[in-house]
Amino acid sequence: MGVRKTASFRLKLFLLALFLVFTATASDASSRGQRNDRLFLMQHGDEQRSYRVHLPPSYDGKKPLPLVLILHGGGGEAEGMARITGFSEKADRKGFIAVYPNGTGILSRQFLTWNAGNCCGNALDFKTDDVGFIRALLKKLKKNFSIDSKRIYVTGLSNGGMMSYRLACELSGEIAAIAPVAGAMNVECKPARPVSVILFHGTEDGHVRYDGGEPLVQADWHPRTDRPVKETASLWVKFNGCSPKAQRSVKGNVIMERYNGCREGTEVVVYTIRGEGHSWPGGNRWAPWAALPTREISATDLIWEFFANHPRKD
Repeated sequence: MGVRKTASFRLKLFLLALFLVFTATASDASSRGQRNDRLFLMQHGDEQRSYRVHLPPSYDGKKPLPLVLILHGGGGEAEGMARITGFSEKADRKGFIAVYPNGTGILSRQFLTWNAGNCCGNALDFKTDDVGFIRALLKKLKKNFSIDSKRIYVTGLSNGGMMSYRLACELSGEIAAIAPVAGAMNVECKPARPVSVILFHGTEDGHVRYDGGEPLVQADWHPRTDRPVKETASLWVKFNGCSPKAQRSVKGNVIMERYNGCREGTEVVVYTIRGEGHSWPGGNRWAPWAALPTREISATDLIWEFFANHPRKD
């Protein structure tokens, strides 16, 4: 098959996959509108961007609350990400503000992606300034809501997990901790200050492989090579000045490795889930055909527990 035909075939597969993901997530999510959710629009450069804010019942506009940004995967959108993760319900119980930014795409509200460095979609094609967007979004959120600036966190799935890494690398002065799920760090990273990291990855992930390399499931028309999970963890251990020896525990199919003794009270924690595919552990499927996520752990619960214990130090 020629190069042009191969590229065309990959593009068709990608668009089909995005259509199926969108119809699976958006229809369910849109029927679950919540009273404390609101969609906002903002202009960033030449583009109109959007984000969804979920305020917990405890929010009174006076007491500063932690902020968690939750980034959807490639082809997803804000409402679908809320459904997959259950972070809005978690925010209600624990008292933090959950914000779901939207990436960009040809259709504005559908098939959205992030420019995470070497992935994905139109965001990469057009070199979308997603770091600048998130920087501007944080400024706007801090102006319009009562937010604890020491407790700003980012998590994301797949392409959103990749973007979480990029934000930690480039906005380390703003972000206290990140929690990438099933994402790779494929950017050159030189954070200005330590950032706590908790990451989750399944050993059978074909979209973003645990051991790195090219994806087994090509869901984007850009060829890429992903960095292995262990290499990424080692880089953050080095960035944060942690002890190189991890505290390790194994329970069922879940391996947890914790690196502490890091600068400014940061930590690096790695959750490896044996046999797990491309999913949000403990959450909902991102598409009907996707494997059911493990029920041995809840990424959402563990992420919030980690975030709550890792504010940014002055």
